[in-house]
Amino acid sequence: FRANIEALIDGDRIDYVGEITEDEKAEFLGNAAGLLFPIDWPEPFGLVAIEAMACGTPVIAWNQGALPEIVDDGITGFVVDSVDAAVASMPALLDLDRRQVRAVFEKRFSATRMASDYLAAYMRLTGMPEAKAS
Repeated sequence: FRANIEALIDGDRIDYVGEITEDEKAEFLGNAAGLLFPIDWPEPFGLVAIEAMACGTPVIAWNQGALPEIVDDGITGFVVDSVDAAVASMPALLDLDRRQVRAVFEKRFSATRMASDYLAAYMRLTGMPEAKAS
């Protein structure tokens, strides 16, 4: 951190806030221009990327693990293969529609969506007819 990152913290565009609490997370992510997710190993599920999208915050993620399935390239963020590609995607990231990012989250990852999917799976497994939404 001290050798590579600290010198870049200018207090204007780059700020180090340290650890935040669970209660502070939504406000922090919601106020961010974007979430940089530079994990370069096969992450099985990028929960923090989903949390950012829930706040309408677009994500720049490396093309690893589940992230290409989570981030809709050009809609909810960008999937990149290098630091240079991440840097190059920043101007376009700032132009993404944050309401669209949130809408994609609601459609794909909300608790309501997941509960509905679980219910449908249980109904299929038990042979019961699926409940119709009212």
